[in-house]
Amino acid sequence: MPLGLTSRFAGPGLALLAFVLFSSHDVIVKSLGGSYSPVQIVFFSVLLGLPIAMLMLMRDRTDGNLLPRYPGWTILRTVAAVLTGVSVFYAFSVLPMAQTYAILFATPLLITLLSVPILGERVGWRRGVAVLVGLFGVLVVLRPGQGAELGLGHLAAFVGALGSAIASIIVRKIGAEERNVVLLLYPMMANLVVMGAVLPFVYRPMPLADFGALAAMAALALGASLCVIAAYKRAPAFQVAPMQYSQMIWAILFGALIFGERVDLFTILGAAIIIASGIFILMREETANVSENRPVLATRTRTDTGTFPRVSGLQSVSQEAADQP
Repeated sequence: MPLGLTSRFAGPGLALLAFVLFSSHDVIVKSLGGSYSPVQIVFFSVLLGLPIAMLMLMRDRTDGNLLPRYPGWTILRTVAAVLTGVSVFYAFSVLPMAQTYAILFATPLLITLLSVPILGERVGWRRGVAVLVGLFGVLVVLRPGQGAELGLGHLAAFVGALGSAIASIIVRKIGAEERNVVLLLYPMMANLVVMGAVLPFVYRPMPLADFGALAAMAALALGASLCVIAAYKRAPAFQVAPMQYSQMIWAILFGALIFGERVDLFTILGAAIIIASGIFILMREETANVSENRPVLATRTRTDTGTFPRVSGLQSVSQEAADQP
């Protein structure tokens, strides 16, 4: 294969690999969720991921301390990330994987809405219609009033999407001036403290095999994050970002093969509507003079659960280290 053609597909290919790894991470979340509280899973996920984060942050040579420059926004983002983590892990535990992903895919739509009051973004009628169509797709997945039973899992998935959108848009708001070490560590430490406080009330002893599964989760998250970083170095964001939607394919396959899940027509149709709306928004943000902030393209695509350093943060720390003499 010609070198130019290989290079052209390197970024999207690495992104596809990243989301296979992320989906495998979520399979473990769902598997453990049948036996343990999401509080316990989140706590140990952060505990095992923290050393990796520390090693990455040791490369951050910028001067300063751990006090946030924007404490209000940092607190709000931290609360949003903590709620996102426990909500998403709970949703994976009780809902079919495909349905969980379909609802989480509404995150770019919510980011677009939040960008108006928080970033002062001007959303034209095309993106506005795309948001409305995408939210209609969420209703198709949930199909309220059509005999479908809506429960805490559906609410948790939507809270996860909303919390991730809030966390991501705040990073876009303050990220240029706030230190990456603050953005990386605060959600993780908050998860550790909050989940640790609740843990004694929900803890169940874990055999060594389940601890191994948690360690595998941390390794998969790290591997996936590194793949995403490499993908963005090799291709523009508008080529890499849509690859997140490949998780729906893996959700259907893993759900059927591992958990015996069946995906109904409403979930597939609703997910298709949400995905089409999200891709349209991504393409519009890439268009010149349409979006000043590009809030969706800037999120680096993964739900911000606060259990592992966000991809864009790790990428920034790595770039800062490379730029230092």
